[in-house]
Amino acid sequence: MSSTSSQAPSRLEAAKWLALTAAILGWMFDGLEMGIFPLVGKPALKEMLGGAPIGTWFGIIIAVFLVGAALGGVLLGWLGDRIGRTRAMVWSVLAYSLFSGLAAFVQAPWQLAILRFLAALGMGGQWALGVALVMEIWPSNSRPLMAGIIGASANVGFLLIALLSLGLTSVITTLTQVFGAILPANWVTALVQNGSWRLLMILSALPALLTFFIRMFVPESEMWEQSSKKQVAKVSIGNLFQNGLAKSTLLGAALGAVALLGTWGSVQWIPAWADKLSGKTPGVSAVVQMCSACGAIVFSIGFALIAEKLNRRIAYFALALISLVACAILFRIPMEYGAGFRFWTFLVGGITAGFYGWLPLYLPELFPTRMRAMGSGFTFNAGRLFAAGGTLVSGQLLNYFHEDFAKMCSVISLVYLVGVILIWFAPETKGKPLPE
Repeated sequence: MSSTSSQAPSRLEAAKWLALTAAILGWMFDGLEMGIFPLVGKPALKEMLGGAPIGTWFGIIIAVFLVGAALGGVLLGWLGDRIGRTRAMVWSVLAYSLFSGLAAFVQAPWQLAILRFLAALGMGGQWALGVALVMEIWPSNSRPLMAGIIGASANVGFLLIALLSLGLTSVITTLTQVFGAILPANWVTALVQNGSWRLLMILSALPALLTFFIRMFVPESEMWEQSSKKQVAKVSIGNLFQNGLAKSTLLGAALGAVALLGTWGSVQWIPAWADKLSGKTPGVSAVVQMCSACGAIVFSIGFALIAEKLNRRIAYFALALISLVACAILFRIPMEYGAGFRFWTFLVGGITAGFYGWLPLYLPELFPTRMRAMGSGFTFNAGRLFAAGGTLVSGQLLNYFHEDFAKMCSVISLVYLVGVILIWFAPETKGKPLPE
C-alpha cells in the first residue's frame, strides 16, 4: 500500500512538469517561427523581387501565415479533442518545423507564402493543445502563473531567433569559410547573402526534435481521458455555438482578434521600421526585436497574475487602454533610432504582449473538457483571420503612406479602443472551476 501510494503522487508531479515543459517548448518554438519572418522577410523579398516595393508581398505573406494559423488552431484543436492532446502536439510540431525549414529553398514570394501557410497550420495548433494540456493537469490555483509562463515562452522564442540572427551576423565570415570547404560555391553564396535569411530558415527546422520528447515522455491529460470515455457523440465546431456557448465563443474570438490585430498589424512591423530609421544598419532589426521580446516576457507573466489578483475583465480593460496610449506615444510622436526608441519598443512590445498571458488563462475557462482544445483554438485563432485582414490593410497603408511605418502603425493600433469597450460584454470567470 505504501509503495503504491508513494508512487502515485510522484507520477502526478512528474506528469505536471512534463506537460508544462512540452507546452513551454512548443510555444517557445512557435514564437521562434512567428519571429523569424519580421527578421528575414525584408531581405528575402528584396532578393526575390529585385528591389521592387515589398509592402504588398510582406502583408500577403503575414496574412496567409495568420490564416494558416487560424485553420491549424481549429483543426489540430479538434484533433486534440479526438485523439488526445499529446498525440496531436506531435503532428503540430512536425508541421511547423519542417515546412519552415523548407522555406529556405524558395525562389519566389508565392512559394514562400505557401510554405509559411503550411508551417502556420502546425503553429496554430500548438497553442490550443499546450494550453488545454497544462490547464487540465495543473491545479486551479496554479493556472494564472502557468498561463503567464506559456504566454511568455513564445516571446522567449522571439528573443532566441533575434539572438541567433545577431550571432550569425557576427560569425558569418567563419561560417562562409566552413561552408566553402564542404558545399558548392553557389550554395554557400545563397546561404550567407542578404542577412543569411536562408540559413535562418534551415535552423528553424530544429524544433522537429521536440516531437520525440513529446511522444516518449509527456503523459496524456487524465481529465481528457476520462471525458473521452464518457463521451458518446464526437464533438464538432458546430457544438461551440450550441447549448449557450455561442456568446462565449464569439466574444472570446473577438477579444483574441483585438490582441492579434494590434500585434500583427502594427507591433510586428517595428523591426522593419527601426531598420529604415537607422539607415539599414546591420543587426538593428534583431536588436529591436530583442527589446520587444524582453518586454513581452515580463508583461505576459505580469498581466496573467494581475488577472487573478483583480479579475479577468479589469485586467483586459487595463491592457487595452494602456496599449492604446503606449502605441499612440511610439507611433505618433516623432522618433529617431536610439536608446529612447528601444525603450519604447520594450514597453509597447511588452504591454501589447500582455494579452498572450491573459488569453491562455481566460479562453480555456469558457469551454467544457470535451471541447476545450477546439474551443480555445477556435477563439484564439479566429482572431488571426481578422489579423490577416489587418496585415493586408497594413501593407496597403504602408504603400499609401510611402513606407512611413509610424503612420501606418498609428492607424492600425486604434483597434485597442475596441477592446476597451468589448471586454465588459464578456463573462467573468475568476474563481470558477474549469467547466466539466
